[in-house]
Amino acid sequence: MERDQRTRVYDAIRRGFRRGAETAFVTEAGGTPAWVFDLRSALLSGSSLPDICDLMLEALRKEGPVQFGGLETSAIALVAGLVTRAAATDPGVSGFYIRKSRRKDGFQKHIEGTLSERDIVLVDDILNSGRSLMRQIAALEAEGRRVRAACVLIRYRDASFYTEFEKRGIKVHALFSLEDFPETGGLLHEPAPPAPARPRFETVWKFASANPAYAFVIPKSAPVTDGERVYFGADNGTMWALHATDGSIAWSYRTLFGAGKKRIFSSPALAFGNVYFGAYDGNLYCLDAATGAKRWVYREADWVGSSPTIASDLKSLFVGLEFGLWHKEGALACLDPITGARKWLYEIPTLVHSSPLYVARHRLVVVGSSEGVIYGVHAKRGSLRWSFRAGAAVRASFAYDASTDTISFGSEDGSLYILNAKDGTLRHKIATYEPIYSTPTAHRGALFAGLLDKRVVRIDIARGAIEWEHWTHARVFAQPVVIGESVYIGSNDGRLYELDAATGRERSYTQFSERIVNAVAHDAASGRFFVPTYANELYCVEEVAD
Repeated sequence: MERDQRTRVYDAIRRGFRRGAETAFVTEAGGTPAWVFDLRSALLSGSSLPDICDLMLEALRKEGPVQFGGLETSAIALVAGLVTRAAATDPGVSGFYIRKSRRKDGFQKHIEGTLSERDIVLVDDILNSGRSLMRQIAALEAEGRRVRAACVLIRYRDASFYTEFEKRGIKVHALFSLEDFPETGGLLHEPAPPAPARPRFETVWKFASANPAYAFVIPKSAPVTDGERVYFGADNGTMWALHATDGSIAWSYRTLFGAGKKRIFSSPALAFGNVYFGAYDGNLYCLDAATGAKRWVYREADWVGSSPTIASDLKSLFVGLEFGLWHKEGALACLDPITGARKWLYEIPTLVHSSPLYVARHRLVVVGSSEGVIYGVHAKRGSLRWSFRAGAAVRASFAYDASTDTISFGSEDGSLYILNAKDGTLRHKIATYEPIYSTPTAHRGALFAGLLDKRVVRIDIARGAIEWEHWTHARVFAQPVVIGESVYIGSNDGRLYELDAATGRERSYTQFSERIVNAVAHDAASGRFFVPTYANELYCVEEVAD
């Protein structure tokens, strides 16, 4: 009977085999694969699904009582079928599925169904690099659950490739491998496993703020550290100061209201022993960095989503302001960081969520607006030096490269712009095909940027040419951070990538359970990184040898 079932399943899989020229399948990079398996018909067939589930249950027979789960969408049919077939002999069996993206409304769940206390078997149609499984494992471990095994229809690589699962004590079961389908050319081969054997991150501690606003999948309040403490703002209106060593709370400061669910998106700035940040209650706060005691509050805006920037040489603080007024929706303010007194205000007709950039070389402060106009303002006098109009809103900040004397930024018109810092004239415009809602990073004549089409790119600033691109598995809102010869950047796939700055080659990745939409913070003295997620979590991680 089992042999007959195996033959029927094999035939169903063969019917789903398509060569590239025969299918409309498109890869993430926009190409056409040599071949592909379309297994949805088999998984949704009343004749094939029972056979598939019976074969999987037989393969898992020695695993004992388990619960079944997997990533939408293929796993939904498999989980339902496995639970139904197993229930005859195991009434306590249950299942769940993990959403690729947490819903922005409704229950906003990441995991649908009820997790029991049983160990978990993850199921899917294929197993290729194993990265989707790693994301699921991270999500389940965050819930305190253990994954015992994985079971798939087709394994694409040799069993020795999946060393990461073996290290975690996770068995991999596959009904078939590519060797069973000669038309594919056999097992796939790569020179390195998906997580290269080099130092990568291990969690030292984790902190989670209550009541995250899952509806906002955009850059929020990024962490900063002074080595002793790490500071970041949360969706519930709290500015947290955590001890960098163990993640315990040093102090917290709570803002009382905001604009709906928007409370603190402003990233804190550290200077003069203070921490500065804006909030959607319309205030800019200055707190004592050691104690959290309030030093002063600037109250002249309706909302402050902009992150403050400090010009230490001028003893000035710059921040974007937003107002609910007709023909006066925004402004760029310059304040005294010690007293909070306003030095000057440059009014802007539209909203200013953008965070200013200060260029000391030109005594220039630059900020963007929701209408796409970039303003270059004299940092001491508050008078306009130059302006430049992009094709759509500019909501993030800017990168300055001293070697080329340029300012770079992204726009929601799907372009990266490179301007001459001195006069704001256009040097290069690079098409990115999707809107940009993140801040690029300039380093030694190169520009690094995360894009919403899932790429991280390096651009030669002088030539305006893309030198390399690295594809992640989801949109990228986070700002790159360059440390040594590596670029560190998070993606909406929940991974923190370490890329070779010169070549874009992936050196390592670390999987987290939620999206990473902000830049990481790094403490050079301890070597630790602080990784934020859009769910208001903060991980302290450090590199360890395998």
